[in-house]
Amino acid sequence: MNGEHKICQRHRDRLALVYLRQSTLAQVREHAESTMRQYALADAAVGLGWDRSQVVVLDGDLGLSGRNSWARPDFKEVVARVCQGEAGLVLVLEASRLSRNSADFQRLLEFCQVTDTLVADADGVYDLRDFNDQLLLGFKGTMSAVELHILAQRLQESRKAAARRGDLRLPLPIGYTYDADGQVVIDPDQEVQAAVADLFRAFEATGSCTGVVKVFADRRFPTHGQSWTGETTWMRLRQSQARAIIRNPTYAGAYVSGRTKCQRQIDPDGNIRTHIIEQPTQDWEVVIRDHHPGYISWDTYLSNQRQLASNRSQAGARPPREGSALLQGIALCGGCGGGMTVVYSSSGASHYRCHSNLDQTNTPGCRSVSAALVDPVVERRVLEVVTPEQVALALAAADELAQREARALRAFELRLERARYEASRAERAYNLCEPENRLVARSLEQRWEARLSAVAEAETALAEQKAKQQPLPTKAELANVAADMQRLWSEPTTSPKDRKRVLRALIRDVTLTSDPSGDEVRVGIRWRSGANEGHTATRTRMLTHPDAVELIRRRKLEGMRDSDIAAELSALGLCTARGHAFGRLDVRNVRASIGLARPSPLEPGELTVKQVAEQLGVKPGTVYYWLRIGILAYRQPATGAVCIPFSPEVEAELRARPAVSRQVNSNYKKSHGGVV
Repeated sequence: MNGEHKICQRHRDRLALVYLRQSTLAQVREHAESTMRQYALADAAVGLGWDRSQVVVLDGDLGLSGRNSWARPDFKEVVARVCQGEAGLVLVLEASRLSRNSADFQRLLEFCQVTDTLVADADGVYDLRDFNDQLLLGFKGTMSAVELHILAQRLQESRKAAARRGDLRLPLPIGYTYDADGQVVIDPDQEVQAAVADLFRAFEATGSCTGVVKVFADRRFPTHGQSWTGETTWMRLRQSQARAIIRNPTYAGAYVSGRTKCQRQIDPDGNIRTHIIEQPTQDWEVVIRDHHPGYISWDTYLSNQRQLASNRSQAGARPPREGSALLQGIALCGGCGGGMTVVYSSSGASHYRCHSNLDQTNTPGCRSVSAALVDPVVERRVLEVVTPEQVALALAAADELAQREARALRAFELRLERARYEASRAERAYNLCEPENRLVARSLEQRWEARLSAVAEAETALAEQKAKQQPLPTKAELANVAADMQRLWSEPTTSPKDRKRVLRALIRDVTLTSDPSGDEVRVGIRWRSGANEGHTATRTRMLTHPDAVELIRRRKLEGMRDSDIAAELSALGLCTARGHAFGRLDVRNVRASIGLARPSPLEPGELTVKQVAEQLGVKPGTVYYWLRIGILAYRQPATGAVCIPFSPEVEAELRARPAVSRQVNSNYKKSHGGVV
């Protein structure tokens, strides 16, 4: 090996690191000769004078790309041992095996120079303290990066050219296979065909991937096994698998390439990571429709994608769900303007609650509204509107509104076209100017930039105008809704989800405004046609039976506990205003409504457990512990409250206990200047 004279005894006294790497697992499996040559470098290190025990073979990076260092544990070990001065030689088959990243490669060479570590490959031994060796290895690293770029560019361009012809063989999803001529055909296994076809029918019926999984709960679904064997295995259908199948355009008979692209990003640790980014449909590089037989049509595929988008609640969509609340997803709070969520109680009653109560930003006007109060108002109004006469008027209004929006959109499009024309003129004028005439060229350049700014403003205005336009229901949708609406709405087979879908075809949203000082709730309906109308719903107060109220009054004046009063009411067969059996909280609510507060059981000089804990700055659990072991005296009247005699002497004794200093909370310390 060239350069053996550069090896000194000080190098042989340290370790010889033999670094192995192959870029992919396929190369490890198929290029066995290269792997064997790399393992043979250990014998080469022995031939250079290293003892066998001083040779360390690092093969943990086999099958890993050299573009990044954070994912290669053995490369990190090489860098660590070099920095610690443990390595005298780093031996690789080719210098480019160390790293395909110029920054990592040059950094390692710098470390080797500082620690006097040699680097060797098949061409010779390099001493990084020698400028010529630095230059040679640096040039090798640069050429490695150039080689990688050229190879990748050639492969990518060949791949794109084959994809544009539809000849690039891509991995096929379940339900498809390649025939003897390399053509894409439907899997001849009829069981696989039936499973895939049933999946699309299930999605058409349920409208969600969750519904599809429920349909296949008791049925197996095919999936690919080992990618290099092509075997088909059967297992339970997963939601992610169902979603991937529904989103795959291959099932619509289309050949598609470029659905994803790789994007490199820097994470918080400074590592460069590659992420797979899905591209929107309009940015796909190759789309060849009717390329092979499909399970569904292209129009059905596009409809399925719109349905999936409407199901994404994380992106702001509010798809109709199961549940009796009719306005789920379209109810807005009249207090803050935010959305309202549906809350179901244990009794089955539903309420609309403002989202703002979750982040503590709710206004005084944000109040919960019973669905049983406002749903009938909206339901009655929808059934009144959906008549043949009203549908005819709606169709005419929809045509007029569509024409009006088209005219407004056309004005913005003409504005953009004019701006682009002016920018094109300014560009031609600038190109015709002589470069040496900077006085004229500078003025023309400024005018061109101004015209380009006008183009950007016009594009932004057009995009905003398109975003403002809400989709209107089609004539077919309105006609289907109007056909025998009254009968279909009241049919027992009509699910709440179906009613919500009908409602959303006509109504954009409903604003609920509750009057804090009265019993009225204002219901504002905004139709998809753009019309608005308001209605009022009045709460019906539910009163507790007078006998129950009088019994609660008498028993409470006698000092009886709420739980005992509730038991007596239940024994007498008396119920709450909603018809439920009385509980402790129900009795307390009745007491509060009639102004009968619970009398304080405390006598002068007594405190509750909570008051003692606050006084001493400890947790209530500590006070209960003292009560349990007998340190604190207390009494417990019939009401069940714990009354603790708390004199200054008792307080001083408790403050002297070590347990207090250990459990005093930080807020108490701060309020007393850090002194307990």
